[in-house]
Amino acid sequence: MRVLDLSRVLAGPWAGQMLADLGADVVKVERPGAGDDTRAWGPPWLKDGAGVDTGESAYYLCANRNKRSVTVDLAKPEGQAIVRRLALEADVLLENFKVGGLAQYRLDYASLATDHPRLVYCSITGFGQTGPYAPRAGYDFLIQGMGGLMSVTGRADGEEGAGPQKVGVALTDILTGLYATIAVQAALAERARSGLGQHIDLALLDVQIACLANQASNYLAGGGVPKRMGNAHPNIVPYQDFPTADGDMILAIGNDGQFARFCEVAGHPDWAADARFATNPQRVAHRSTLIPMLRQATVMRTTRAWVDALEAAGVPCGPINRLDEVFADPQVVARGLRITMAHPLAGEVPLVANPLRLSGSPVDYRRAPPTLGEHTGEVLGDWLGTTDGELGALRARGVV
Repeated sequence: MRVLDLSRVLAGPWAGQMLADLGADVVKVERPGAGDDTRAWGPPWLKDGAGVDTGESAYYLCANRNKRSVTVDLAKPEGQAIVRRLALEADVLLENFKVGGLAQYRLDYASLATDHPRLVYCSITGFGQTGPYAPRAGYDFLIQGMGGLMSVTGRADGEEGAGPQKVGVALTDILTGLYATIAVQAALAERARSGLGQHIDLALLDVQIACLANQASNYLAGGGVPKRMGNAHPNIVPYQDFPTADGDMILAIGNDGQFARFCEVAGHPDWAADARFATNPQRVAHRSTLIPMLRQATVMRTTRAWVDALEAAGVPCGPINRLDEVFADPQVVARGLRITMAHPLAGEVPLVANPLRLSGSPVDYRRAPPTLGEHTGEVLGDWLGTTDGELGALRARGVV
């Protein structure tokens, strides 16, 4: 399966990496001399064996594994022709240009579908191909605000540090990349039946609103506008962070039996028998009474002591780990979530593994995130049959 990746930054590249991990031949087209915007988003940079910066940004590395990089100058007619030829050889095209931005190069869906009706063409934009905001640029941080996520993220009004807060990673971009992967696979399945490709219109704003999940449903069904609650849950109590003798821990109690077992471990079986706390709806109604009581109890033991005792009782709980603690966690180590791959500049590069575990067709780590233009000659030869002489002439004219 051939995928032409004309996208930049995170949402589109994340989809391209997912398809590449699953076995597709993904070719990333980049600007000569500059490449994907994220190549400049450092520090930190990948270091070589001597500890010297290679110039490969950590940000770029997170979303471009298993791809081949081709540099082509779209400002030149010859460059446009090359990318069009690549597109006509592809099964899938990913792009995140502004609406209509590729039409000038005859690389929009309407132009390509005429000659390549089997092409699955996925456009990722901030606001979609239609609507009054369609021409606007959209970025993850902006969409987290406009799409409601920041209105339900952060400490509650009246608390110290209250106010809207973005999520600690570009979650809207990531989710859009995952939705794009699903949509592409659905379109390929449809093509297997009909023989025809189609245009996928994905908007970061649409994805963000769809992923409000229970918060959106709470509003639509109940009419009340959800507010920021810090780490608390609007529908479940207790389901938040609690202080311990040496830090903090998470309690994620999802049913009444788990709450009763927590109370036993905490030395307060009477709480589970109290009508105000015996069922989750009552705990939600009496949240302001129960939570301070729990906090007074949790500070009496260390995080490790609580986790050991509650895990033995079957109560969901855990520490709040820093990233160094995450990658040292025995479960994370056992699952192999940190991988290394050979890299032409650094010798090797550490990466986060793909979380998909398929028994029959496992993820294949074939290529480290490519250096800029690393595979230009290779790909033009593979896909287009370009000879060494033709490649040399293109390089001499600055087309590739």
